[in-house]
Amino acid sequence: MIIGDYKISVIRTGNFRLDGGAMFGVVPKPLWSRTNPADEQNRIQMCVNSLLLESSTRKILIDTGVGDKMAKKLNEIYAVDYTEHSLLNSLKQAGVDPESITDVILTHLHFDHCGGSTYYHNGELKIRFPNAIHYVQKKHYEWALNPTERDKASFLPQNFVPLEESKLLNQVDGELKFDDFITLIPVNGHTRNMQVIKISDDKTTIFYATDLIPMSSHIPLPYIMGYDLFPLITLEEKRAFLSEAALNNWIIFFEHDPLIEAGRVSLNDKGFYIVEKLTIDK
Repeated sequence: MIIGDYKISVIRTGNFRLDGGAMFGVVPKPLWSRTNPADEQNRIQMCVNSLLLESSTRKILIDTGVGDKMAKKLNEIYAVDYTEHSLLNSLKQAGVDPESITDVILTHLHFDHCGGSTYYHNGELKIRFPNAIHYVQKKHYEWALNPTERDKASFLPQNFVPLEESKLLNQVDGELKFDDFITLIPVNGHTRNMQVIKISDDKTTIFYATDLIPMSSHIPLPYIMGYDLFPLITLEEKRAFLSEAALNNWIIFFEHDPLIEAGRVSLNDKGFYIVEKLTIDK
């Protein structure tokens, strides 16, 4: 897909699983399990799909997946699986090496969105994209350094502190017009100052919803993750962005959906729903 100066493609970074009840909050299991069946540990299948934006001067990656630094126990808890896809293999298939990435936009600093930003080599922590400026909201970075007991487990400092120490982290303060086609927009329901991303020209808009709408099954307004710190804020943010997406025919990209990569939405008397399923690469 082409938007403005950018060729846009999906980078599949791997699969993992999370508890289905946590992923759907107050929604009962008989409802969410229709679209997301659980395993014997009540975990549902998920993925982390990132976007690669390539122009004549830039190669931009949005989010970097779980990475390969987590302890064996955590990998087992989350059923991290790279047998089908991984960040490096997907970049290689796209003809892109890590050193050529010029920018990495991190929606937020939970481990499944930024874990691939660093890696260990001979016991030393390294930057995966050493020539890239990494972008995150300033207030979110401050939150990640001092999280609450409720969300502390989601933030692993080895994923993001080295970026700041290496002077490769640009801390954005509020909404930013990144360039003529990309806008970073802070939202506050899932975690403080996560940023959603709007990629748009005069013909097409992709809305990178990150954990505001992690999967297509989260389109209905009440389907909000138990992980969200401020679910009522999430509710109103979803309502606002879904309304605009339905009105203006946006494509919503679902970062964690293993089956439906993207789609357009509409609204009827029962609420928002997917009216068209799409594949970004076509």
